[in-house]
Amino acid sequence: MVESNDVEMKETEPSVTSNTTATSKDANTLTLDDIKEQVRTIEKAVNSKEPRFILRVLRALASTRKRLTEDIIRRLIIFYYGANSSEREILLGYAQSVSQPMDVDMEKPSTPAPAGDKQLVPRSQTSRARAVALPEVDLYIHLIVLLYLIDRNSLKSALDCAKRLVDKTTVLNRRTLDLLAAKCYFYYARIFELNNMLDTIRPFLHSRLRTATLRNDFEGTAVLINLLLRNYLHYNLYSQAQKLVLKSVFPDHASNNEWARYLYYLGRIRAMQLEYTKAHQHLLTATRKAPQQTAIGFRQNAHKFLITVELLLGDIPDKAVFNNPQLKRSLDPYYQLTLAVRAGNLSRFKEVLETYADRFQQEKTWSLIIRLRHNVIKTGIKMISLSYAKISFSDVAQKLQLDSSEDAEYIVAKAIRDGVIEASINHEQGYVQSREIIDVYTTREPMNAFHQRIEFCLKVHNESVKAMRYPPKKYNEELETAQERREREQEELEYAKEMADDEDDF
Repeated sequence: MVESNDVEMKETEPSVTSNTTATSKDANTLTLDDIKEQVRTIEKAVNSKEPRFILRVLRALASTRKRLTEDIIRRLIIFYYGANSSEREILLGYAQSVSQPMDVDMEKPSTPAPAGDKQLVPRSQTSRARAVALPEVDLYIHLIVLLYLIDRNSLKSALDCAKRLVDKTTVLNRRTLDLLAAKCYFYYARIFELNNMLDTIRPFLHSRLRTATLRNDFEGTAVLINLLLRNYLHYNLYSQAQKLVLKSVFPDHASNNEWARYLYYLGRIRAMQLEYTKAHQHLLTATRKAPQQTAIGFRQNAHKFLITVELLLGDIPDKAVFNNPQLKRSLDPYYQLTLAVRAGNLSRFKEVLETYADRFQQEKTWSLIIRLRHNVIKTGIKMISLSYAKISFSDVAQKLQLDSSEDAEYIVAKAIRDGVIEASINHEQGYVQSREIIDVYTTREPMNAFHQRIEFCLKVHNESVKAMRYPPKKYNEELETAQERREREQEELEYAKEMADDEDDF
């Protein structure tokens, strides 16, 4: 709307510009007030020793991150670190490294004249100093600065800030710091990944994992295990990742997001080890535990591996997955791959591999996709078995584009042994004879399908019960006696009769 006004009425351009500047200043002030409110919530969490308040602050961090500007960062640092000049100069140096220093008038009077700050900000200087003296508040402000540097792609300054942030967490042993420290570890590893130095932090992650396990820091343990698994899988070190899974216990009280990441990494490990059934179960649970409206990138990667594993199991993924607006574009190569596998067309399968080879290798699904050639052949054999009652091996080799009839005979024999088709082979005359199709409802397949669904529902129910939160110390309250219960029921019955009489009168 502002742009159209600028075009139509050029004489009002100064007023429009001033209104826009005022609006941006108001937005910055609102964001700064939100951050101050989060700091008060952290103080409340420290005083009451309730981690759920810090968890609430971390949930709001994503929305706060989108609104961060250099002006907000500078005002935040000056507001809380007015008395600590060394810390203030270091953080302001990080903020100035993103762009050229701005001429901000509020910076000069705020440092030498604290009395002016008292008039502008309702919170006193003593209260600010007391707030920033808390390690939790200090880490939170440093974390906000780090996120600002990451979003502005200032990787060198972000690396220094991340090291400084993690150094603060290692010297402290406070249970109220566990959630904040876990978030710091996550972005610490993220900075090293962006700088292509991910392999250098493995010893640090292992040492912090050992410390978090000894301190019963559930969230920190979950985050560090996921960071180590991501580190190993980034360099295709699947054997080391498997050893870590076997020798560590993922905490049951971890958040849903960490469980989704852990199951995703575990599904990738199982798929690489040819355990496709377990891999499918882990990846499917990961996609269901992940946020359904956000975390689009995670769901895209998880669905890529899930579709590949389903194809390796001989199943065809649901078409609704490919029609999802958030997943449609990224899953298009896997949709073409699914069509080739479903049709049993080996030539089309080779075309898809040649077209999207670089993309599959970049997404680390190439080693699984090249295993699908045998599935494509099995699907082709199954379709041939349904179409022909009797067919020679030479015709099978021609339809499947195999090198010789001997290869076709070997593949058909293996398909019969694996139960893919119901047929018999005549080796003397060189043909395969299909048997009569048996009704699927006379087999155990329907029972197995229902068993799988019931097992999943029971698992979801058990996890929901574990995730429920109960009010504290409710078990100490006295239960109502039988006499009190009868009186309460009598009062409810009389009230219901009165309501019925009123309705009749109306």
